[in-house]
Amino acid sequence: MMPGLGKTYDIEIKITSKPKADYNTDEYFELDLPVAPAVMVGDEIVTEGEDVDQYNLETAICRQLSLPLPEKGEKGFLAKLFNK
Repeated sequence: MMPGLGKTYDIEIKITSKPKADYNTDEYFELDLPVAPAVMVGDEIVTEGEDVDQYNLETAICRQLSLPLPEKGEKGFLAKLFNK
């Protein structure tokens, strides 16, 4: 999902990955960051502790960049398969 969004929007994607135990330390909680897995766009927490929905992620990116919000139209399996 992230590489496709990087092609669509002029954004920098920063991925932070650590062993799960690193997210359960007192030092991590003191940073006031969301519980992993999480996705943040700027200072906005898009999702925390679950998978991210692509529409919600795109909406957060558009808000951050002051762009028009994407349409909600969810593509079906065949439309995604044939890129329609």
